Amino acid sequence: MSLTSPLLQLPLSQFKSLTLSTPFINGSSSLSRLSKPSSSITSPNPSPPAFLPPIRAMRSMQGRVVCSTNDKTVSVEVTRLAPHPKYKRRVRKKKKYQAHDPLNQFQVGDFVQLEKSRPISKTKTFVAVPVPPRNQPKPKEEENQELGLPLESSLQQS
Repeated sequence: MSLTSPLLQLPLSQFKSLTLSTPFINGSSSLSRLSKPSSSITSPNPSPPAFLPPIRAMRSMQGRVVCSTNDKTVSVEVTRLAPHPKYKRRVRKKKKYQAHDPLNQFQVGDFVQLEKSRPISKTKTFVAVPVPPRNQPKPKEEENQELGLPLESSLQQS
């Protein structure tokens, strides 16, 4: 009985021609060969969407002008509703922002919209934009002009 196996009796030149199936050769591998494990269900190369819209959180806010004494700067108080941490009731939270007013057109009490912009100074990163008044009555048109047809009551008079 021989203690040596038949594989050990083969010459070494046959083993050098074999290649390893693993990317780890001598304990190291390049990063390009490494990849995440994939299943047969998922597609091999999922392509990212062609256009990703930018996230535009907190780009504009509305508030009331509190102070306008500085040149080209207004202080705007923005009020938002946030839930109370303990009672879960909505509470008004106020915060003041400095906004750029290049024409000095806003007075105390005006409602403005704050648009995010590049930093203008240490505390100013918003530009104040006028907001049209909300409760402005619209001019009423005559009812017979809406349809373009005269009413029967106006035809009987003539």
